[in-house]
Amino acid sequence: MQPEDTPELRALYSGFEEEHLIPLWTQLDDLMPMVPRPKALPWLWRWSKLQPLAERAGDLVPVGRGGERRAIGLANPGLGGRAYISPTLWAAIQQLGPRETAPEHRHSQNAFRFVTSGQGVWTVVNGDPVRMSRGDFLLTPGWNFHGHHNETDESMTWIDGLDIPFAYQFDTGFFEFGTERVTDYATPDFSRSERLWSYPGLRPLSGLQNTVSSPIGAYRWENTDAALTDQLLLEDEGQPATIEPGHAAVRYINPTTGGDVMPTIRAQFHRLRPGVRTTPRREVGSNVFQVFEGEGTIELDGTEHRVGHGDIFVAPSWCRYAVTAESGLDLFHFSDTPIFEGLGLYRLQVEGEDR
Repeated sequence: MQPEDTPELRALYSGFEEEHLIPLWTQLDDLMPMVPRPKALPWLWRWSKLQPLAERAGDLVPVGRGGERRAIGLANPGLGGRAYISPTLWAAIQQLGPRETAPEHRHSQNAFRFVTSGQGVWTVVNGDPVRMSRGDFLLTPGWNFHGHHNETDESMTWIDGLDIPFAYQFDTGFFEFGTERVTDYATPDFSRSERLWSYPGLRPLSGLQNTVSSPIGAYRWENTDAALTDQLLLEDEGQPATIEPGHAAVRYINPTTGGDVMPTIRAQFHRLRPGVRTTPRREVGSNVFQVFEGEGTIELDGTEHRVGHGDIFVAPSWCRYAVTAESGLDLFHFSDTPIFEGLGLYRLQVEGEDR
């Protein structure tokens, strides 16, 4: 329902332009679509191509003050060349060479690390050395000093996830250099934060105040693996322990609140029995997955892709997605859901259900 083009209307529009005004009636379909129309594309990155490039970067690019990290962002092709996997999330592969140190710094952006293979690196968060090993999920909440050191003769590669695009869009980012060295070169099996907080069902009386982000530095693979294994065993015993038949899942939580590990990022882990297909769904917000183990197929808005160890894929807002396991399939999963839940904007559509 647009008005008739007349000289008077063109003069009105010229006046709008001079005063930096844009009428809603010419923009409604773009500003308020019937359903989300994300610029980000459903996309898949192959670990078999990412890891060699990270290793080659290790040969050519130094780690040190200024560059800070040998981290390579996954750039969604729909987002204009920025190193964003989605409009709110940043994902990267980070590589640290033998005996290298990544210097200490801090930033207001929330960050985590997930390790698909390897060991030998410690991340030091506010002076607390945290071992990084296969399957571990490690936190660096915003404004915590952190650096990394590799104590072995082998390089190590992992993925980083941050809310950099969200902070950039809303002008909330701060950054500060730390000391010239990682503050503690110790290599304990368990960090001080784990020794205080990682006992199931127990909370230290010295830490009764709630914290915005989880105080746990590392969520260990042996615990994640055991929880998923037991869910499937309980399902075999007839107990309602899985979220759908053959699909076990856990969420990493902040033990002080029972909520998400960080205010802008949700992290989960999924295990599918061979042959299981998840129910297709659409969600407001971005969902990123990395294949930890196994092989399968992903469907992203009707397009299928085979996936295997280390592969990373993103389902943008309102993208229909589903996963099918060929062998047993383990998936690490992170999203920006806490942002939209907190704002009252989250919406979920599961095929066959009315929500």
